[in-house]
Amino acid sequence: MLPIKIAGLGWHLPEQRITNEDLESRLGIPASWMSRVSGVHERRYATHETSVSMAVAAAQMALADAGLRVQDVDAMVGASTGPQQTIPCTAALVQHALGAPEGISACFDVNATCLSFLFALQTVAHLVATGVYHNVLIFSSEQVSHSLNFQERESAILFGDAAAAAIITRSLATDASAYWHARFATYSSGADSTRLLGGGTLHHPNDPTTTPEMNMFHMRGPAVFKQAAGLIGPFLDTFFGELDWDRSQVDAVVPHQASRHAIEILTSRLGFQREQVLWNLAERGNTVAASIPLTLAEGVHAGRIKRGDKVVLLGSGAGLTLGATAITF
Repeated sequence: MLPIKIAGLGWHLPEQRITNEDLESRLGIPASWMSRVSGVHERRYATHETSVSMAVAAAQMALADAGLRVQDVDAMVGASTGPQQTIPCTAALVQHALGAPEGISACFDVNATCLSFLFALQTVAHLVATGVYHNVLIFSSEQVSHSLNFQERESAILFGDAAAAAIITRSLATDASAYWHARFATYSSGADSTRLLGGGTLHHPNDPTTTPEMNMFHMRGPAVFKQAAGLIGPFLDTFFGELDWDRSQVDAVVPHQASRHAIEILTSRLGFQREQVLWNLAERGNTVAASIPLTLAEGVHAGRIKRGDKVVLLGSGAGLTLGATAITF
């Protein structure tokens, strides 16, 4: 157990709301089919917003929630799939946009696709617990709508844009808040099932053989679901065995909002009750790395999660990677 507290949470959604009816004519498929297949009814797409401006709005909300000023933060960690630009790290751009004093906070990014926030939280928890940093901002800001491949209809209808942020501090002796355990496992046989080929050194933007399609998101949804569904049961059994919690003790399960089928499996096969599991998929879609912190932040804001509650954050990401984290909020 680490004496770590999520002291503040915030989020930001782009202004543009895209319903299934909006996509119906573009994709040539009924809105009712989209709702039934994906579980998503609407999502947000960024227009004038940038990844940094969304992160800043979420961070400002999280700072206010924690009762801290930006000058109190001594580290900023970007935890997103898509950086605003290749260099420098997005966290450095957010530091500047927040008006933080230069040299007060260290900045770096973590990218583990949809599990970026959980990996960043694990990293930061140990750094704060050992006194390396005192107040850390983690943000996930995603604009996946720019790279969606609308030829792949089942994946295109899933995704939306959003940002979420958390302030991590050390718990006081009087706080119940704690970071208990995390487990991650990667099964790289699934690496080709979710990919965006462009933007790296293999298919460099300046290479004339790099095609526009290489800069689009590709996902073989059924293959991803089949692999994850076969692995998640034993993975969670090991996680709870290491944690020494029973599933019934968990007050709230905050899953990555991957798809309707991915979330439903938690209650149909994995031993959780429906009232334990938080959903915002229908209104937000799959917001990639922002999904877990956004669901957590909205759950806390709505009173669904309270101080002292036992919370499990879990999901999957490209790789294929599974992850789960247990905290006392």
